[in-house]
Amino acid sequence: MKKQVSAQGIPLALYALMAGAFGIGTTEFVIMGLLPEVSRDLQVSIPMAGLLISGYALGVAVGAPVMSILMAKFSRKNSLLWLMGIFTLGNLICAIAPDYTTLMIARVITSFAHGTFFGIGAVVATSLVPKDKRALAIALMFTGLTVANVVGVPAGTWLGQMLGWRSTFWAVTMIGPVALAALYFLVPGDHHAEKVAVKAEINALLQPQVIAGLLLTIIADTGLFAILTYVAPILTDVAHFSSTAVSPVFLLFGVGMVIGNIIGAKLADINLDKTLIGALIFIIAILASFSLFSHNQIAVISLVGLLGVAGFAMVPSLQIKILEKASGAPTLASAMNIGAFNVGNAAGAWVGGLVISHGLGLISIGWIAACIVFVGLILAVVEMRLVSNRPHSTPA
Repeated sequence: MKKQVSAQGIPLALYALMAGAFGIGTTEFVIMGLLPEVSRDLQVSIPMAGLLISGYALGVAVGAPVMSILMAKFSRKNSLLWLMGIFTLGNLICAIAPDYTTLMIARVITSFAHGTFFGIGAVVATSLVPKDKRALAIALMFTGLTVANVVGVPAGTWLGQMLGWRSTFWAVTMIGPVALAALYFLVPGDHHAEKVAVKAEINALLQPQVIAGLLLTIIADTGLFAILTYVAPILTDVAHFSSTAVSPVFLLFGVGMVIGNIIGAKLADINLDKTLIGALIFIIAILASFSLFSHNQIAVISLVGLLGVAGFAMVPSLQIKILEKASGAPTLASAMNIGAFNVGNAAGAWVGGLVISHGLGLISIGWIAACIVFVGLILAVVEMRLVSNRPHSTPA
């Protein structure tokens, strides 16, 4: 199939990947705003309902390598179609789930498509553009995820609150056929399966630079989500906003994600390493500022928006870095990096909860989170210097 492009010269396949990313991003995060409704309807506690979020995140981490290996015998286009089919089926089961156990199983089924879709999607996206536009291509795909937080999650939350939580999953299920059609008609066909042995893929993943990249993703996201998970109580209990102000402030975070994603991609295409280091320093400064200025309402609103910018400014750099270092297993490594993001999400929520449970208070989370990301900054600098000092290394 000939590569189709828009009037702006953007491959139309990127819009198909964006549609899939929008659906996956919506189904991952929309449950956060529907926990009370799910809790009441299925007669479980709020913490039990909250495990639907943890179950999804862990499903992504486990499903990424498993599904990547299973999909290796298919072409990348067919793999994307299969994964979007799993996404659609999982959300359909969520919509009709008669009890909590079924809903949890359905969430895990849905999550299995997540990491590998983004992993394969990143490889496909970079194959559609020149080398100096790879980060921008990945950012365009991830724009679907960021737009999901700006539009899909608030809309899904509102729909679930008005018509019941099942209506949200019915709506998300409908995204599946649309994304499937877009992927089928717009993504160029690669008429062969990847001829890469599982052992070769695993060996590629075990390279020190790949391990360091995955570890950096986990560390950076742990710090980010340590504060992000508890932004709502920081807004209400520290900055003394009303609970009705929380949703608009989170919308600002979503807008920041979109801006950071595009800016980070453009800068990464110019200089990958400097962009990553700059984004990490930016994140550290913002996280520390939460501990300094959370009592000030104007400051904390600004910090939430900047957190979205900083957090997603590093995403294209991290994804490209993994693709470069694991050239022998780009699909598996890319999917594993998405899994690493979700491990960091879960770890960040745990760290923030640990800080609170030990009596250090919400204000202290910012300092702890900044220290965690500082460790990631040191790791990134050391890895870059080791690579640059190798006599036969190729600059990133």
